[in-house]
Amino acid sequence: MLCQLKLLNGEKSSLSQLRLTQSEIRFLQEALSADYKISNIRLREGEYQYNLAKAIALFQLELRFPDVKDVTKRLFGEEKTNDIQFIRKIQTILKKMEKSNIVRILPKKNPWDLQRYALQSFKFQDVDKNLVILATDQQIKQAQDMLNSILSQKEISAANLYKVNIKIKICILVFMVIALYTASVWALVQPTINPIIFVSAFSIAIACSLMLGKILSQK
Repeated sequence: MLCQLKLLNGEKSSLSQLRLTQSEIRFLQEALSADYKISNIRLREGEYQYNLAKAIALFQLELRFPDVKDVTKRLFGEEKTNDIQFIRKIQTILKKMEKSNIVRILPKKNPWDLQRYALQSFKFQDVDKNLVILATDQQIKQAQDMLNSILSQKEISAANLYKVNIKIKICILVFMVIALYTASVWALVQPTINPIIFVSAFSIAIACSLMLGKILSQK
């Protein structure tokens, strides 16, 4: 079978548009760092298995996980994605590739989604003992750099969110301390002191003050 892969060398997904889950990040890290994996099917250039693996590799280097229609569109064009029989044929081959330790099927984000695929590695030894490399060291390095950038952004976002949460907690505690101490003073200046109101408000105010002091000491 003669089939040309549509290599999109200049195409890069914007980091801001990528929304990777922790499991997806782990899949990417494992594949990018994996050594040769042994497969019990043939991966000869020009055949379906090789072309499908190569197409998935291109998506994965962009830090994306394609479904069967994504792979079919990239390899064979838009028209083939509407051919149900052809799509089923590709799904059957991908299932065989999963059993052969080449691809893994990712969990669906939504029940109505198509299954997405990820390579176990970018390097394989096929059934004929041929070493098959689906990405160059430079491509893998670029993908790793993109992934590291995303992880850095996640860390910065998490740190900023933590700071915001701390500020909110401080504001709430300050408000509660002022309100509770005010309630305590108000209870004392009444003609008839209500010990329940005074003790409750004062005790909670002290507890909030201690919590506020602990948070401020950690900053």
